[in-house]
Amino acid sequence: MGKLFSELGPEHVAFIEKQRMFFVASAPLAGEGHVNLSPKGYDAFRILSAAEVAYLDLTGSGNETSAHVQENGRITLMFMAMEGAPMILRLYGKGSVYLPGSPDWERLRPRFPDIPGARQIVAVQLHAVKTSCGFSVPYYSYDGDRDTLKEWAARKSDDALAAYRREKNAVSMDGLTIPLVSDALE
Repeated sequence: MGKLFSELGPEHVAFIEKQRMFFVASAPLAGEGHVNLSPKGYDAFRILSAAEVAYLDLTGSGNETSAHVQENGRITLMFMAMEGAPMILRLYGKGSVYLPGSPDWERLRPRFPDIPGARQIVAVQLHAVKTSCGFSVPYYSYDGDRDTLKEWAARKSDDALAAYRREKNAVSMDGLTIPLVSDALE
């Protein structure tokens, strides 16, 4: 049975802190647009308060979440138990994207470890927290992080990462323009 909460409680915080992976879902306003669902790993998630969370977003092959959040703010984060007692925890809210050099980036960035390829911080003001059973989620064990993304980003210069973002991260698959750090600094 699912339960609905207006903010994170201590039991939710304890659950989140045990998870090694979470998922981010977003969608454009256009009905024919694509719903995006992205898995996230590393030590990149932070609970800022009972009503606000954030994650450090890394350079990747797409930037759909940023496009959707900047267009309409809608975002859902999901955590699920793969070990121990079953549970699914969803965080519903309004997102904001903070680019390097912005005051909010400077305020939040020290909360996260240095991870090569950090491109933006996505913060979420929560309006609902929902738990559900997770009875059908199989058990999986955590064997470690994949270092592939970190190694890829560490081999690139700042200019090469900026060029990659301009090529791969500036327009969503639905044609939404996505502000990048180079835009914000101009």
